[in-house]
Amino acid sequence: MERHRNNSFAHARNLRKGRRSIPAQAYLLTTATHLRKPMFMNFSYARCALLGMRYHDLRDDTRTLAGVVMPDHVHWLLYLTGRISMDSLMRQYKGGVARRIHAIRGIRAQRLWQAGYHDHAVRREEDMEQLVRYVIANPLRAGLVEQVEDYPHWHAAWL
Repeated sequence: MERHRNNSFAHARNLRKGRRSIPAQAYLLTTATHLRKPMFMNFSYARCALLGMRYHDLRDDTRTLAGVVMPDHVHWLLYLTGRISMDSLMRQYKGGVARRIHAIRGIRAQRLWQAGYHDHAVRREEDMEQLVRYVIANPLRAGLVEQVEDYPHWHAAWL
């Protein structure tokens, strides 16, 4: 187990190499729960993760285009506003969601997230509507539902 943990941290450091936060740039961010535990099978926990995205929109940190909370990970398609860096955004998002879930669970601190996250800067030629559809169709591809509309933990700015 310790070896796995060390490899995770090394991989997380590699993910940060060359990472830049560009205002008005669209990004697809993905982050996973610690040891890929399906924490978000719990409805309330999944809502905390989805509402965390909304919180950052309201603070004008982001403009969310789409987001989905899967049982063990989150996909978030957004524009950075330039108010905070991507690293700060993800640190605040993950910390805020963890605090809310720990409050619901009545525990002090237990690791919720894996270290790091994956980011993909959306190229101008990529079709944004197709990326939104990709994000919200994750539950369908994972076999969690038969229709996207049946999955409660997603959001899209349009569709």
